[in-house]
Amino acid sequence: MTSIHDLTALALAAAVRNRELSPVEITEHYLDRIDRHGEAVGAYVTVVGERALDQARQLEKQDPAKRPLFGVPIPIKDLNLVKDVPIHFGSATYDGFVAPVDDSVVERLRDAGTIMLGKTSTPEFGLPCYTETSIGPPARTPWDVTRSAGGSSGGAAAAVAAGLAPAAHGSDGAGSIRIPASMCGLYGIKPSRGRISFAPIVPDLAGLSTNGPIARDVADAAALLDVMAHNNPGDLYYAPPPVLGSFTAYVGRDPGRLRIARYIDPVVQDAEVHPEVRAAYESASAVLAGLGHDVVDIPSPFGPDMVPEFERMWFAFACMHPVAEQLESQLRPLTAWLRERGFATPAPDFLKAQSALQLATRFALLVTDEYDAVLTPTVTQPPPPVGWFEDVDDPKETFERMKAFAPFAATSNVSGQPAVNLPLYWTPEGLPIGVMLSGRYGDEGTLISLSSQVEAAVGGFWGDRRPQIWD
Repeated sequence: MTSIHDLTALALAAAVRNRELSPVEITEHYLDRIDRHGEAVGAYVTVVGERALDQARQLEKQDPAKRPLFGVPIPIKDLNLVKDVPIHFGSATYDGFVAPVDDSVVERLRDAGTIMLGKTSTPEFGLPCYTETSIGPPARTPWDVTRSAGGSSGGAAAAVAAGLAPAAHGSDGAGSIRIPASMCGLYGIKPSRGRISFAPIVPDLAGLSTNGPIARDVADAAALLDVMAHNNPGDLYYAPPPVLGSFTAYVGRDPGRLRIARYIDPVVQDAEVHPEVRAAYESASAVLAGLGHDVVDIPSPFGPDMVPEFERMWFAFACMHPVAEQLESQLRPLTAWLRERGFATPAPDFLKAQSALQLATRFALLVTDEYDAVLTPTVTQPPPPVGWFEDVDDPKETFERMKAFAPFAATSNVSGQPAVNLPLYWTPEGLPIGVMLSGRYGDEGTLISLSSQVEAAVGGFWGDRRPQIWD
């Protein structure tokens, strides 16, 4: 028997339009599941049940026409502002802070008729690639709750994979959508730089980070991207609109015969690719070749010299959130370590790092733009146990583990290219391992049509898999 949480976001919206389900019924169903399973996977840091039900009741009085996600619950990551709702940024230092305004992407989602169930958990200031905080339980992959859901959109991915939301808003500054999507067996899109505004408060600066969707299938992710995509006056970056007029138009569209490059050598020296990750990479290559695409090996277009330049920028970004001096002792050790190095980085060194990364990008794109897509692993290992990243003697070792775990994803943040995680492989122990496809700047459409083709080939919900917690 099909339950409400078995339905995709678009199927839920269709059921609302056809009066088969009401927004209140859907919201109550998900709130009940969050109440029963939320703690087990650490998906939500804040649940706004009464607010969500009030929003659902208001929607029942409105016309769903031309609002493709009308009545669909979509949680917001706790790095984004939702007016009058507490925001923690994953940190104890922001306890009691309530957002004074909405981020513009939140306004877009609300205007589309989505319902906010709450704020999904994220690590402190979104800096780590795992979600373990001082303010709530760790985000765990529903496929094995002893293991991490990744980060920084770990709560968002855990929510979708556990059936606590049909899809979710996330953000990605160094892989923060694709890493948890890989670890939770989901599809996630990191859009092109400039595709989604961070207005009104968060600055674009180097353009590493962007909002984006996490979903079970390609169609839901494309529909969410259509809603999220927008620009505001003062944005530093702009991505051209999709040629077909929407990203949804690429779902189910034959991509034609594509040239797809691939490489598996990490940009971080001494990072080792686990045998199961290699198996996932080879399996995905075989699927792509079996669909008629030309899959070609290339050397990594980025060299290890870009790593220290990226580190300098990451150290500086750790200082973006103001923290009162009397609250600094509440910062987690990794955050404090990153901020110490960030405050010690002179502005000229930051600008030199940004310049060096732009130069590296220009040379890399001369290689990758010859291909329609580039295949790599998303991460180097299966989901590690909760606590593994911090089971070391000092924060520097945690940082080194992060670099070795996720050396592939950040390259598309540096270049601004769109990239997606494909949930195509599970280990014999039942752990998901994703692979990543990146595309030409501004060409999410090709990635979506290719992803949709692959999804159709392997089966709905990517092989009809569900974690045990789904029932």
